[in-house]
Amino acid sequence: MKMHQSLGQGKNLFTGYGAGHVLINAQRHDGNLIVSSDQLAAWSAPDFASLAAEHFETLLAYRPEVVLFGSGASQRFVHPRLYAALTQAGIGVECMDTQAACRTFNILLAEDRRVVAALLAI
Repeated sequence: MKMHQSLGQGKNLFTGYGAGHVLINAQRHDGNLIVSSDQLAAWSAPDFASLAAEHFETLLAYRPEVVLFGSGASQRFVHPRLYAALTQAGIGVECMDTQAACRTFNILLAEDRRVVAALLAI
């Protein structure tokens, strides 16, 4: 699916997604990712079944208000103990499928929210 860009330059914006990839500012990215407004990195989380607290603790460095966890092609919920460090720091965590996380990221970014998407590949 192609999405339309509506924000200014210099911000990471999801412009599309498909099987196994997302487009950020019209550039294709495969694999698991951490995306903030100005940073993009591979996420060391191998898959949903292997998620550990350490995978979510790495997100603290981004200092987000909210983390959008994209669980892949279908919505799956992570046990709260895995993201307890985020909750204890006052950071909200929302679980949704990766496509919904991409769309929600763009909306929150347009509202100038400090949002981070932690995405498992679709």
